[in-house]
Amino acid sequence: MKPTYMVFQAGERLHLGAEAEVWSGTWLGRPAVRKQRRTRAWRHPDLDHRLGHRRMMSEARLMVRMHRAGIAVPALYDLDPSAGIMVMQLMPGRPLIEVLRDDGLPASFKQTALKSTGAAIRNVHRLAITHGDLSTNNVLINEDGHATLIDFGLAAVDYEVERFGIDLHVVDEILGASHPDIDGAIEALLAGYTDEEERQGPPMEQTGGAVPTASEVLQRLENVRTRVRYHG
Repeated sequence: MKPTYMVFQAGERLHLGAEAEVWSGTWLGRPAVRKQRRTRAWRHPDLDHRLGHRRMMSEARLMVRMHRAGIAVPALYDLDPSAGIMVMQLMPGRPLIEVLRDDGLPASFKQTALKSTGAAIRNVHRLAITHGDLSTNNVLINEDGHATLIDFGLAAVDYEVERFGIDLHVVDEILGASHPDIDGAIEALLAGYTDEEERQGPPMEQTGGAVPTASEVLQRLENVRTRVRYHG
């Protein structure tokens, strides 16, 4: 019997990076995405396989954890970490980078998208999960302006406020460098981040301990910014 990921019907290649190749298509009739891990030639094959297996298993576990918690992330359809293949739900929307560069969209829609992105980040953080790669390519915005985070290949469970502050600092730097024409971009995102905490209240303690509050993370973001400016 063939593995079920073999029934994935590829459509369009979405991304070819150093770590993975990503295709859209269908899986058992459902719109889906297949992520295929790429081997790293400079690594010893055994080490490369072990690292790839471990990272894909970690990504899958965290996606299931977030999905069960009701967070809008892709549902996991199929997984073969030995082959380096993951099949997941195709989420609707355009990458945030495209939305922010679309001159045909009103500024109000972009502000809504940024605030929703901040809320989506906070919802992930509330589960003691840091994303690890918060670029504007890894956020999808649907037609209503609602954000979905994708690509959790570098995500991790963490309780150190520093890691959460760095998550926000990454997106802060990207917005400043790639979208300097969007007035108040990071301010809108951080407003969405804090508004989500006000809406839900303090985060629940997780099995590994207390999760940093939104205010603690924002304070650490300021500390990270200060260090970067000082050393820069």
